[in-house]
Amino acid sequence: MTVVPTYAPEMRAASYSHYTIHRFRKYKGLTALVIISLVLFLVNCGGGLGAQPKSNSNSGGSNTAGGETSNGTTFADLQQSTWWNGYALLPTSAYNICDTCTPSGPLATWGTTQGIKSPALSNGGSMKFDIGGSMPFADILWNVKFTKHLPDEKMVPTLSNFTYDVYFYGANLETSQALEFDINQFFNGMSFIWGHECRIASGHEWDTWDNINMHWVKSGIPCNPVSNSWNHLVIQAQRTSDNRLLFKSITLNGRTDTLNRYDNPSPTTWYGLTINYQMDGNSQQQPYSVHLDKLNFTYQ
Repeated sequence: MTVVPTYAPEMRAASYSHYTIHRFRKYKGLTALVIISLVLFLVNCGGGLGAQPKSNSNSGGSNTAGGETSNGTTFADLQQSTWWNGYALLPTSAYNICDTCTPSGPLATWGTTQGIKSPALSNGGSMKFDIGGSMPFADILWNVKFTKHLPDEKMVPTLSNFTYDVYFYGANLETSQALEFDINQFFNGMSFIWGHECRIASGHEWDTWDNINMHWVKSGIPCNPVSNSWNHLVIQAQRTSDNRLLFKSITLNGRTDTLNRYDNPSPTTWYGLTINYQMDGNSQQQPYSVHLDKLNFTYQ
């Protein structure tokens, strides 16, 4: 089935909050300052569009190539979730969310289809994410908000260890400018954004997000996902006891690279726990699709 984003009316401003991300992107030698304003709606999509993700207490988390295990609670099989929201980000509007854009375009087009049987790894099928349109370098952001689905919404400040575990498949991943996988936590006026970007057409390298200086930081770690094959990605992140961000490690297709990069939170008025998945268009905005499967998010 196709899932399109649900937008809250402007008059219901109290039902959502926002935070702003600034980021640098390089397109063939051209460095552009990009500002993304991510509107995170406090909406439970529901509506019977698909199966609800399973929340498994003490499920054991995900094994990395180094043999580590993240214990905690897992939102499992998020590729079957009804909680996804999608938004267009256009270069002509400084990559703010385009409130007038629709999945049918024309400047940016997007869509998701759940229950795809091939390619797929799980019995319920994979979730296909599509991007296209006519505007070069247009991006599409999808997010899942967990706050209302926690055992207690008040527990957000107590969480400190996170694992983003996903398999992704693309027929021609070289068409992608970049793929982005983020973990976000907000409480007590602090914004923790563990942003991870796999630059593909723009350089085959992992970047991580600098929350204070608001730009991407090169890691020196290569990112070379394989087309026409399932790629397994595991991201581990931590909030330290003194409220700093720790980018711990990235495991892609069995290779674990340790980051151990510390960062400080930025200010926010928002509260909650979310993950993002983003697909960036290239210089010709060539359409491409990526399938996600066995998507698990573990927190502790």
